Amino acid sequence: MQKLMSTEDAELMAKTYRFLSQRGVPVTVSEHGSQLELWLTVASYSAHAKALLQELKHHPELLDQAEPAHTPASASSHATPSLLKQLLQQSGWFTAGYALLVVLVFAGLQVDALQEPILYALLYNPDSFEQLPWAQPWRLLTPALLHFSAMHILFNVFWWWYLGGRFERYYGSKWLILTYVCVALVSNTAQFMVSGPYFGGLSGVVYGLFGLAVVVAWNRPRHPLFLPRGLIIFMLAWLLLGYTDLLWVNVANTAHTAGLVSGLVVGALIQWLSRFSTK
Repeated sequence: MQKLMSTEDAELMAKTYRFLSQRGVPVTVSEHGSQLELWLTVASYSAHAKALLQELKHHPELLDQAEPAHTPASASSHATPSLLKQLLQQSGWFTAGYALLVVLVFAGLQVDALQEPILYALLYNPDSFEQLPWAQPWRLLTPALLHFSAMHILFNVFWWWYLGGRFERYYGSKWLILTYVCVALVSNTAQFMVSGPYFGGLSGVVYGLFGLAVVVAWNRPRHPLFLPRGLIIFMLAWLLLGYTDLLWVNVANTAHTAGLVSGLVVGALIQWLSRFSTK
């Protein structure tokens, strides 16, 4: 991402954001102390964004000519984005594509003839309770595709879409893919070492994204990944509850914890790189 401007003037920032967005420039706003920062999320728009900002310097009245962010209630109904479009706008191609793949795998597991081949293809190492699958390295990641109940997949896909989508829109697809690979590898391997190969789910990655969000957006309510304290407490309480006998389902507790820790590390790395890049 590229920082375009910073200001303490919230009204100026809102107008500039609206001005650029209405001209097709992908931008987002973050908060850094008392400063509001305007960031370009797609590097290929850099020249266009700079030209528009230069135009604003010479013609600041253009800010007041930008259309309001919300259409009036009397506007025609076709101007309202569809639910599908709104959902897609909240994610990137990797978030949406991976969610679709998870759903397709779950659907396949509901077919008796497909259950055994799918499980054998995606489990961490169905042939061993001890050996890491170096000869088939995709198995380090594929358990995250497996879900065994409707509640399991609904919970994970929802949080994947919410946290992964916002992360991808703000930091880019490459960072989400890198984060997914790191967190899935760590959480799946840790769970395998504790319980063997018969586990699955995206929960470890979800807890990794949760930990990342806590680090990068702590006390920054304008950040796209900001999480309210109540939600943070709920996610941590659910994690701890998994270690008790109170839940009615089997929980991959080690994957959750390892995912959370690895997500915290990735979040700290992103924070460090962000500070380094602004110096």
